[in-house]
Amino acid sequence: MASNFAVNNIRDYEFIIQEWLPTEGVFNYPQFAGYYSRDDIKAVLNPILKMCKEVIEPTNNENETHPVTYKEGKVTTPPSYGPLFKKLQSEGWGTSNIDNSEGAMVMPEMLHAAVWELICAANPTFMPYVLLTSGAADLIQTYGDEKLKAMFLPKMMDGTWSGTMCLTEPSAGSDVGDILSRAYPTDHPRIFNIKGNKIFITAGDNDFTENIIHLYLARIEGARPGTAGISLFVVPKYWVNEDGSLEDNDVQCTGVEHKMGQHGSVTASLAMGENGKCRGWLLGVDPRENDGKGEGMAQMFQMMNLARMETGHMALSCIMNAFANARDYAKERVQGRPFTNPKAGRVAIINHEDIKRTLMLGKAHVDAMRAMMYRVYLAFDQRHRDPDPAVRKAAAELIEMTTPLCKAYPSDEGWWLIAEAIQAYGGYGYCSEYPVEQIARDMKIYSIWEGTNFIQSMDLVGRKMNMKGGSVFANWVKEMVDFYEANKDNADLAKEFANLGRALKAYQEMIAALAGYAKSNPALIPLYSRRVLTASAQLYCGRLLLDQALLANRRAKEVGPEHYDYAFYTGKVGSARFYLRNVVPNVWMLSEVIVDGDSSALDVPVEAYEFC
Repeated sequence: MASNFAVNNIRDYEFIIQEWLPTEGVFNYPQFAGYYSRDDIKAVLNPILKMCKEVIEPTNNENETHPVTYKEGKVTTPPSYGPLFKKLQSEGWGTSNIDNSEGAMVMPEMLHAAVWELICAANPTFMPYVLLTSGAADLIQTYGDEKLKAMFLPKMMDGTWSGTMCLTEPSAGSDVGDILSRAYPTDHPRIFNIKGNKIFITAGDNDFTENIIHLYLARIEGARPGTAGISLFVVPKYWVNEDGSLEDNDVQCTGVEHKMGQHGSVTASLAMGENGKCRGWLLGVDPRENDGKGEGMAQMFQMMNLARMETGHMALSCIMNAFANARDYAKERVQGRPFTNPKAGRVAIINHEDIKRTLMLGKAHVDAMRAMMYRVYLAFDQRHRDPDPAVRKAAAELIEMTTPLCKAYPSDEGWWLIAEAIQAYGGYGYCSEYPVEQIARDMKIYSIWEGTNFIQSMDLVGRKMNMKGGSVFANWVKEMVDFYEANKDNADLAKEFANLGRALKAYQEMIAALAGYAKSNPALIPLYSRRVLTASAQLYCGRLLLDQALLANRRAKEVGPEHYDYAFYTGKVGSARFYLRNVVPNVWMLSEVIVDGDSSALDVPVEAYEFC
């Protein structure tokens, strides 16, 4: 079959965690000090690499041969998914990484992220079952009382039960405040009767766990309209009685979506309370006792923000595997003769100039996106555990500032990047006997999940850039400016730093223009917001890649050309050179477009689109 996990080493994870990022403090946090150190990267990731190839990759074939089906109210998933879910959960690679008890053995976020990146590359369609269970369990851990934690967490963590989050409704997609789901009080102050319908619920049903724990948004009668009045409920598919027994909770799967990809991942429509017998536990305050204000959206955003990180990370894992497959194919496929020596014999296509460009396009973007993702995962560890309030504050602000970038940039760029990997195969890339066409189909959903990338861009320009009077954004830009000023005279990377400096200047002009439009022509802000997000991510990734290149350049000189790590270090420098010279220039191109203030897309009458 076509599925193939082609990632063959963990060297970049070692570089990021052991050499580049300042992770000593994280591994010395009391939660980790007795269990993990920076020297454990190979011990953790090499077995995962082996498991991905031998155990997880074969399950990805069933994504296509045994896709999700729905018949007479029952969902069927690929046969291997249930055993795999239980294996990963019970062995500690999934939800069990939640810090649910005193002294619990958990991994640093950045190390756990590397585990999930590899697993997702081996089967992206399977990962949502694990990720959503983890997110739901994390919400219960944060907002549930001890009774709810004891009732739900142990079985969610060992793979007996799974979890979801339920936001979207037929009448309310991105406008969550318009949801129609209702919650009605019962004799128990924390238990409510739930009535409503949800659609597009990933992992909303399955045939391999005994229960599914839905984190469900609904409005209690008497609460405020809009998002302010929404509450969050724990709504199990099967109600959990005091003695631990289960009974029907009037939660019905009414259908599944038929998608262009992700064929092994259930996307369900759910009906709650069709027979008036669905119950849920309220998390947080009762809005009737809080001036009509619910806490549901604030609570759900904890799950959504991490899910946004994970969605961008899944896109990155697909890009990584697509180009790893393209690389292996290019090494084996013999066709054509060298452009510079047409009389020579035929060569593997990896020696042709355009294929080298294609593979460097993939490598540079993977290196850039991974640098950004793991810098932010480090901040997650720091925000949660660092004893210094200033470190926690800085980490929290970095997470807020960069979450839209981490979600949207990989998932936006992934579509055309994987198209480049397909192109490297020629006609074979378009055929299902080869893996990259499936990777493209499975990847596309990530730009839509967890708030479309337009929503991410409006979060960036409308909220993140204005947090705390704009000081968070100003500090983020200043850090990049300070890095440039401190290193701009580096002789080995002179052109690359010159490009970073030019991009920083253009970016600041872009943002100034955007601020002006907020007063003079507000419609230009949503018109340009996605491109502003792209420029923001490219600028930040360029800054991080140059930081890596400074280190890798020093290490390459230290070890010398004969050393086994020389190719790795020179490759890191090459990624930075390519990205700063071929990608970062897009920042000043976009700046020119935005400063120009073109409004032609808005000026044309809607009727003109009839003639496309």
